[in-house]
Amino acid sequence: MAEFTDSKGNAFVEEGAKGLNPGLIVLLVVGGLVLLILAGNYALYMYAQKTLPARKKKPVSKKKMKRERLKQGVSAPGE
Repeated sequence: MAEFTDSKGNAFVEEGAKGLNPGLIVLLVVGGLVLLILAGNYALYMYAQKTLPARKKKPVSKKKMKRERLKQGVSAPGE
């Protein structure tokens, strides 16, 4: 800061250019990192959806198949 006087003797203070608020800088850095992580996770998810094979379904047990057929009214073979 510099103090000056004008031709009438009035003093005034000239402030230098202020930088960015430190809190704002921290907020921007943390926000940028969070967005970067989210974007990276989304990109990996999309890549995995395209390249990984589909999950194999568990085989249905014979007991469950028999129970389902009985529910539908179809008798199980051998009965």
